[in-house]
Amino acid sequence: MKNKQAITLLFIANIISGFAQGISMLAIPWYFADILKLPRVYALGYAILTFLSLFWSLYSGTLIDKYSRKKMFLYSNLCCALLIGTIACFGIINEGTPWILALLVFGITMFHYNIHYPNLYAFGQEISDPKDYGKLNSYIEIQGQSTSIFAGGFAALLLTGTSGNNLNILGLEIPMPFEIEKWQIHEIFLMDSITYALAFIIILFIKYKPLENKIVDVGSVFDRLSQGINFLKSNYLLFIFGLCSYMIFTFLIVEMFILVPNYVSNYLLEGGNVFASSEVYYSIGAVISGISIRKLFDKKNPVFGVIVMMIATILSCFILIFTKNVFAFYFVSFIIGISNAGTRILRITYLFSHIPNHIIGRVGSVFNCMSVIIRTVLISIFTMKFFSQGDTIKWGYLIGIILLTIALIPLIRNYKKLVNLKATS
Repeated sequence: MKNKQAITLLFIANIISGFAQGISMLAIPWYFADILKLPRVYALGYAILTFLSLFWSLYSGTLIDKYSRKKMFLYSNLCCALLIGTIACFGIINEGTPWILALLVFGITMFHYNIHYPNLYAFGQEISDPKDYGKLNSYIEIQGQSTSIFAGGFAALLLTGTSGNNLNILGLEIPMPFEIEKWQIHEIFLMDSITYALAFIIILFIKYKPLENKIVDVGSVFDRLSQGINFLKSNYLLFIFGLCSYMIFTFLIVEMFILVPNYVSNYLLEGGNVFASSEVYYSIGAVISGISIRKLFDKKNPVFGVIVMMIATILSCFILIFTKNVFAFYFVSFIIGISNAGTRILRITYLFSHIPNHIIGRVGSVFNCMSVIIRTVLISIFTMKFFSQGDTIKWGYLIGIILLTIALIPLIRNYKKLVNLKATS
């Protein structure tokens, strides 16, 4: 694989910032659901932020295609370090963080995700050979989810502390040599901002050689975005595959930040350790998927693998509706980790092979835009009072089942056409 040093430094930066980032994104939903007892306020805020991210997603894809992808990493990390660091300092000075600022950190991180990950994959495509696309995407998944394992474990420690010198994680009681107090939310934010700053410094040292000359379009934002839409209009099969395969991520991102905190708190009647532990099991499944998914479906087209992963997710959601067992919840988190990560690897590898690099950001923006619209609708549904009463949150998974089943049908109907679609690289 070429540009190994650049890829290595990028992964190191991702590990450092992703660790604290993962803790913050676990801590904030739990902070609203269990500490503040304001799950509906959080859900409404998340819906608004998701809707606003629609416009940012459209714009960010054009930036990725127009400017240096290294500079995009630098700018996004620096902005996050300054903004989140300022909020953390406010919390420290005032000995508390208002819910609106906690929600703002969540929004900042969401906006960072919307440019960071498309930029990451576009950068990977830019500096690697087509034969290495699958390998690189697997490495990205393994690195990201391995970081999430440690972030989830550390989040369990920071969110709940230890009780009687014992840490409860993954359903196990782990003895500790000393008592650890749970952290305040602003302390977690401070750690988050510091890691963004460290990632910025590491990315400064990245040097690479693009494997193809990047075609820079200097037209207006609207013109550049229109090119992504027009590309998909003339390649409708890619539109069908990209949109339908994206639905598993679309639902699971809502599941992770809206359903799971309330499912654990109101349905399972468990604490923050169970919530954080579910993320660890999810990440373990994702790492296993990153290691094995390409080999598992090596003799099959990625489309087949995506269909299998979506079916596995649908069946997993059924389990969560009809059981209150914590270990069943952990098992489903593990399976969903495998299916979501596996789908992402197969999906991106397929799209890399069929979409030119100079337009990948704009095409990705179109898919992300449609995903944001659907997520906004889902989150708005989950803000209804019905889902905050008793154990009714479990029916959120039925909505997920319906969404994924609808997305699965076009993939199955167009399976042969998608398999035989000619690659561009």
